[in-house]
Amino acid sequence: MERDKLEPWLRPIVGGLVVLVTLLVVVGLAIREPRPHDIPVGLSGPPAAVDPLVAGFGQNAPGAFAFSTYASEAEARAAIESRDVVGALVVGQAGPRLVIAAGAGEAITGAVSGAFSAAFDAQGTELAVEVVNPLPAGDAHGIVLFFLVLATAIASVVAGAAATLGRPGRGWGSDTLLLATFAVSAGVAGVATAAWLADGYGDGVWAAMAVAALLALAVSLVAGAAARWLGAGGVALAAAVVVLLGLVSSGGPLGSAFLPDAYRAIAPWLPVGPAVDAMRGALAFGNAGLIAPVAVLVGWAAIGIIGLVAAEAARRPVAERPGVVAVA
Repeated sequence: MERDKLEPWLRPIVGGLVVLVTLLVVVGLAIREPRPHDIPVGLSGPPAAVDPLVAGFGQNAPGAFAFSTYASEAEARAAIESRDVVGALVVGQAGPRLVIAAGAGEAITGAVSGAFSAAFDAQGTELAVEVVNPLPAGDAHGIVLFFLVLATAIASVVAGAAATLGRPGRGWGSDTLLLATFAVSAGVAGVATAAWLADGYGDGVWAAMAVAALLALAVSLVAGAAARWLGAGGVALAAAVVVLLGLVSSGGPLGSAFLPDAYRAIAPWLPVGPAVDAMRGALAFGNAGLIAPVAVLVGWAAIGIIGLVAAEAARRPVAERPGVVAVA
């Protein structure tokens, strides 16, 4: 009898504490002692000037940067525009100059410019820094952009749950149409609101709306499919994996390049990180580098549709399933 009285009290307390500790561990392991990993940087200049620099970074900051060499400054700049590298060191007759893409993220560009400036300061040489491909001035640090992605993902979980929980009669086609309508609306409303907060997103606003709509579609479909299979528990699972783990592994405004290996390995495959990456491509790089992140979002949307189709098929009576013949 005493156990029956205690259980209603203990279950929410223990469950809440488990969630609390789990979240702290997951987040804490990600952000503890952040340091850069494999940030792509281009080099253009005579080997006598750049080779010692590469060797010095390899010795003093192993694994922090991944270097690519270019035959000319034009090639290095083209690599920045295509997002193959986040910046490039150009060594010429006028002295060393670091060309850095601000749209890649403030933490990343700060790490690159700080490390290279320190390296040249140690040699008694001043490094000139040229900033290219910035985000729109009203959101130069990308904070509004990041919270646009986060808000879209959270709202999409809510929409997916609302569309499916307690509505067993609706088919997968109706669920998909409803959530697609929501996704388009969310893409337009979310980016329009963010652009208003940032005093405009320029020509990239239309591509950003498309990315936001695709993110909303992917997350809402997955949440809806999880709800069809597991009910409210499925929604919670989808939110934990797709949103929470995606948020943590993306590194937030810091970026995944500063996280441990395990988080960096999963970040490109969860919706949040690729959505942020695609937004940056749309707003600062003229839509460069959108193919891979968009493909990930399309993949998650496909998973959601497959989950909805399978859930509907599993609910049908055996005699109504395709290829099944009722036996008298």
